[in-house]
Amino acid sequence: MRIAVLGANGNVGSRTVAEALARGHSVTAVVRGRDRAGNVPEGVTVQVADVRDADAVAQLAREHDVLIAATRPAAGSEEGHAAMTDGILTGLAGSDARLLMVGGAASLVVPGSDGTLVLDDPRFVPPAIRPIAQASLDQYQRCDAAGDVDWSYLCPPALLEPGERTGHYRLGGEELLVDSAGRSAISMEDFAIALVDEAEEARHRRARFTVAY
Repeated sequence: MRIAVLGANGNVGSRTVAEALARGHSVTAVVRGRDRAGNVPEGVTVQVADVRDADAVAQLAREHDVLIAATRPAAGSEEGHAAMTDGILTGLAGSDARLLMVGGAASLVVPGSDGTLVLDDPRFVPPAIRPIAQASLDQYQRCDAAGDVDWSYLCPPALLEPGERTGHYRLGGEELLVDSAGRSAISMEDFAIALVDEAEEARHRRARFTVAY
């Protein structure tokens, strides 16, 4: 499979590149500048592109089977998330390539609530991270409205951090996954496994899903 990872130099993107390469896929690491490609492993093609440019995304779509979008704005620049999402969706409109979007947990429902979104629960979204959480909800809503894109949207749990690659995770739907201790977490390494599993299996087409331990 030909997989392009957008935001390939980021925490999730770099782990996804490594996971897809280890499984024998043809992998392209898409970065904003050549200076951001220093950690790309041997055997991966590097391509410089701005995901806000729909024409550049359309070219990637013609050359790949799946685009995994692991882009994330810098703190303080959350308004840029919309432009990145719009560029990706516009570039993929009508394409045969699939989109696997790395999202946020904000759009998920808090378990045991009356439908409260994670965005509105301060236990999971304190004021300091509300801007990126809101941007992630807007991102999901844009995907949900994109009827001409073959998208899937993977929400992380409340805690997504570097850690161990265990090879295990649970799948969920529209509700935040928590364990018996009330913890909602997964390592970035296992999150990358879930991303590449979805790229290979396409079990959640035009749908949102989540993973956690």
